[in-house]
Amino acid sequence: MRIAVAVLLCSAGVAFGETPLPKLGPNAVSITEDNAYLRRASAPDFWAYASFVKPQFTSSACSVAAVTAAINGLRGLPELAEDEVLSQPALLDLVADADWARLSSEDGDGVTFAQLVTYAEAALRAVGVVDAKIEVLRPAITRAEPRQATRAILSRNEQSADDVVMVYFNQGVVTGDWDGPHVALIGAYDAESDRVLVLEVDQAWYVPYWTPLEVLVEAMMRPTSAEHGPLEGETGGLVLISR
Repeated sequence: MRIAVAVLLCSAGVAFGETPLPKLGPNAVSITEDNAYLRRASAPDFWAYASFVKPQFTSSACSVAAVTAAINGLRGLPELAEDEVLSQPALLDLVADADWARLSSEDGDGVTFAQLVTYAEAALRAVGVVDAKIEVLRPAITRAEPRQATRAILSRNEQSADDVVMVYFNQGVVTGDWDGPHVALIGAYDAESDRVLVLEVDQAWYVPYWTPLEVLVEAMMRPTSAEHGPLEGETGGLVLISR
């Protein structure tokens, strides 16, 4: 849900002689620097979903991009040459929800966590995936210890490609750059190092990156700041979609 002002602020900082920020802060490592886990583990979700993760088609369409990638990964590549891979605009047309389209338009407000779940359910129905089940984890409001609860879901998700996890989180907690809510897919969980691979739809700025699980939990629990208007105070979580 990055907005154009972020570009202006970065440009202004450089113009006034400030030291430019690195692309990723200390809490994230790009997949181009560290791909060892993907070479030694089966990583079924990465191979099933990464190819379908496309750039969000507007500055506020991260929820659309994540849901589209999740559905495409669950369904797999179409068998027939005449069938297109589902695109983000096509999914919006199928769901035909004016609010989701408005919130995801250029410089739109973006969605709340509850709306992400609602639109994911609507999207699954719209494309005919009727056997899907959605589970939700909200670390900021759950009674369970948030890191343990997050590990449990990600460990289960890592076993097969029959399910997929979307994460709603404060992107800047992870990347060290932009303070705001965002939606992406989880590509893998390395239990040995307790790290999570985030498959970014914000591809104008990032490639997939690893972050410690405790940092991702912090990012899910960070309330959205007042500058984001209707999303102020919003916290995130995980949305697990399984067949």
